[in-house]
Amino acid sequence: MIQRTLPAFMLALGLGALAGCASPTVITLNDGREIQAVDTPSYDDDAGFYEFEQLDGKRTRINKDQIRTVKEL
Repeated sequence: MIQRTLPAFMLALGLGALAGCASPTVITLNDGREIQAVDTPSYDDDAGFYEFEQLDGKRTRINKDQIRTVKEL
């Protein structure tokens, strides 16, 4: 019984920890469009782009000049 319970408990604990790390974000563009991201976008200072993953799984890069706000949900 312990042989099955311990791995199941560890798996549930790991999934709970991963779920707590993600913070959905709404990115509002200058033209009024809103894009939802899975997590907070990362900013590449050298290129001047924000990079993030959309809810459908696509990786996207947007120039910082096109972004009005970045808010966590």
